[in-house]
Amino acid sequence: MDKTNPKKAVKELTMLLMYLTRFKERDYFGSDLDMAWKGYDFDIINELDKEDYIRQGSHRSKSVAITDEGMKLSRELLAKYNISDWK
Repeated sequence: MDKTNPKKAVKELTMLLMYLTRFKERDYFGSDLDMAWKGYDFDIINELDKEDYIRQGSHRSKSVAITDEGMKLSRELLAKYNISDWK
């Protein structure tokens, strides 16, 4: 198995941690959003936002919304790293 370079690993593991520690929050229209706290490297957060895996909204907010693409990527990363999802 090929090794993952450190920058890519940090990005993938950040996405995984956000997914595994996510919580539900209702938006203004009553829809449930998968949210995560923003306590990770800001450059990585900005990259994930730019790639549409998360949405920061305001850069001042302390949480991010995980997009459908981010949820899909996270589930793929669970399989890649052989981590069980929550039941």
